[in-house]
Amino acid sequence: MTFVRVCGLGELEEDTPKRVELDGTPVSLVLTEGEVFAIHDICSHANVSLAEGEVDDCHIECWLHGSRFDLRSGKPDALPATRPVPVYPVKIEGDDVLVSLTQES
Repeated sequence: MTFVRVCGLGELEEDTPKRVELDGTPVSLVLTEGEVFAIHDICSHANVSLAEGEVDDCHIECWLHGSRFDLRSGKPDALPATRPVPVYPVKIEGDDVLVSLTQES
């Protein structure tokens, strides 16, 4: 599994998604509840950026139609989305946030 540095830990704000691109793949990084999560940045329902949505209780909500995705699994728990979005492994090394595009689920 290859990890790539995507940003510094200090660049992330609690419960505020940050959109990055990794090898052409859009990824939303979220620092919440003391952990950093990486989730595919495109909603599986409406093809819009999840990084523009809100974070609450380890979920990210799509701003367009209100679908919510679990940051740990990528599974939707609010309609209209019915398909999960990929989540990616994250490692923290010092102040560096590293992500692998190998999907966890």
